[in-house]
Amino acid sequence: MRISRTRTATGLAISALALGALPAWAAPADPVAPPSRAASASATLAYQNQIPLQGAVNVRDVGGYRTYDGERVRTGQVFRADALSKLTDADLGTLSRLGLKKVIDFRVPAEVQYDGADRLPDGLAPTSRAITDNGLYTQLLTAIGSKDPVKQEEMLGNGKAAAFMRDVYRTFVTDATNRAQFAATLRDIAGSRAPLLYHCTSGKDRTGWTTYLLLRLVGVPDRTATGDYLASNTYRAAYDAKLREALKQGGLMQNPDLIIPLQEVRTDYLGTALDEATARYGGLQGYLTKGLGLDAGTILKLRQRMVD
Repeated sequence: MRISRTRTATGLAISALALGALPAWAAPADPVAPPSRAASASATLAYQNQIPLQGAVNVRDVGGYRTYDGERVRTGQVFRADALSKLTDADLGTLSRLGLKKVIDFRVPAEVQYDGADRLPDGLAPTSRAITDNGLYTQLLTAIGSKDPVKQEEMLGNGKAAAFMRDVYRTFVTDATNRAQFAATLRDIAGSRAPLLYHCTSGKDRTGWTTYLLLRLVGVPDRTATGDYLASNTYRAAYDAKLREALKQGGLMQNPDLIIPLQEVRTDYLGTALDEATARYGGLQGYLTKGLGLDAGTILKLRQRMVD
């Protein structure tokens, strides 16, 4: 029984790390601070678009950004989020007021198993649309579960954690199932007039890539779309730091900073996916049309749906 409890506790701690979810006993109480004055305009707008919740830290409206031609992406239509499994009753009331008609969950079954199913307002059920983590969960289970600092350094140190994340981003382009899931989500947005939300667990990688694609498709400049992507680091900073401290205090890692590359979003991660899109499809446009199969009509519908 004691061994079983130890394994369960270890598994929960590792899943919290792998999937970006912080156990309740380690959750920071302080709200997310806004970006500094030096932050980009897009990061500042991302903060202003935050949907403040007690049980999730990276929930935002993707609207409000300016397009190349000076128009603005509509607010109140599409939302991005991290895990919704720990929402409070008050959070459910906040979500209810968004008028959501569809919630898309990008998590793989292992994530749902350990972190829990979405907790949503009455009448809403998540649409499962799993996008692979490329073995991230297994990688972390092996490294952190060993409690061996030498093994952890061998697996995650010397740039290996960042390299693993770049591999994850490559699968956004190379994996046919992943491409189909991204395409289905963008088609859902194009084909509906009702508010929609999509999420993964941390709300930064699969969700970040989806949002980047959506913003670029409707005419938002690359710099602005990248700023929205990088804003996850601001939202998650306190939460992720608390998790690293919990792993250290719990005896799972002597050097929890090894997992910082797995917790963050970085321009070179995004760049890896874009470089892969160029190598395989000639660029982002080719990836969208050939890789995702989005035709001109769908792209036009997205623009009409999302831009004032």
